[in-house]
Amino acid sequence: MEGKSMIESLTVDVIEARKVVASGRRYLDVRLPEVFEAGHVEGAINIPFYSSVTPEEKVKNPQFVQQVSELFGKDDEFIVACNSGVRSKLATLDLANAGFKNVKNMAGGYLAWKKAESEEALVGSNEAVI
Repeated sequence: MEGKSMIESLTVDVIEARKVVASGRRYLDVRLPEVFEAGHVEGAINIPFYSSVTPEEKVKNPQFVQQVSELFGKDDEFIVACNSGVRSKLATLDLANAGFKNVKNMAGGYLAWKKAESEEALVGSNEAVI
């Protein structure tokens, strides 16, 4: 990993993440359940990295790695994302350190995914006009 930090080597952009998910790999959303329920990637699995978040503190979900282990194998390739990419970096590092070999953090999180969806829809509608 010369020249790159561990998290940089584990991070993919939204375009690559969308390709991975389109190929049948899974998308792990690490946001709180209420945020997940407000909107998420189709087929996403929600396992929160934090058990609670308040202005004063963030409490890490003590069962996070175990819960992920119940649904994903250590060799499974999957995308980890949150809302903007910060929380998912921490989650991805925890999973990599726990032995998950093909886990990838999605830079920009769900916000980047939605933006990419909007841009694709815009390009598609423009092509339909041409």
